[in-house]
Amino acid sequence: MAALMIADAESTGKKKSAMIVTIAIVAVLSVVGLGGGWLVGKMLAPALTPPAGQEAPAEPEAKAAGGHEAGGEKGEIPNISASQPNLVALDPIVTNLAYPSENWIRIELALLFNGTPDPALAEEIHQDVLAYLRTVSLQQVQGPRGFQYLRDDVSEIVDQRSQGRISKVLFRMFVIE
Repeated sequence: MAALMIADAESTGKKKSAMIVTIAIVAVLSVVGLGGGWLVGKMLAPALTPPAGQEAPAEPEAKAAGGHEAGGEKGEIPNISASQPNLVALDPIVTNLAYPSENWIRIELALLFNGTPDPALAEEIHQDVLAYLRTVSLQQVQGPRGFQYLRDDVSEIVDQRSQGRISKVLFRMFVIE
């Protein structure tokens, strides 16, 4: 009977010491893993602040002047390039889709005017496209065919609103989240 109790006490002692060793190994490996992750992150991640003695890169003059690629005075529509003064960028359109409502869409458009750009017309088109995009479901714009239908619908909205003053609608960005 006494031999049985001694054997039982030895097995309990071995179990406790094995558990302590396992916990110590897991703790050491966790610290090593955290340190290695921190080290690799410091080596790979770009510095968020400029190094001492250097200034942050300056904003381009066009961005600082009007907040857009080009353009100047308030109320004026920004032109995309000086070589094509009739090509005008609209502000980005960001809204949620009709279904599923947790998906968002972002579109950046540019309009090619036949004559002088009209800021009021561009803003009306921006609002019309925004209202249309709020009615679109994810299934309607999936795949290349869905994107083509979306392009056709936006072009039709622009044609109806502009009455021929805009010759082309260019999609600069199209993202669905």
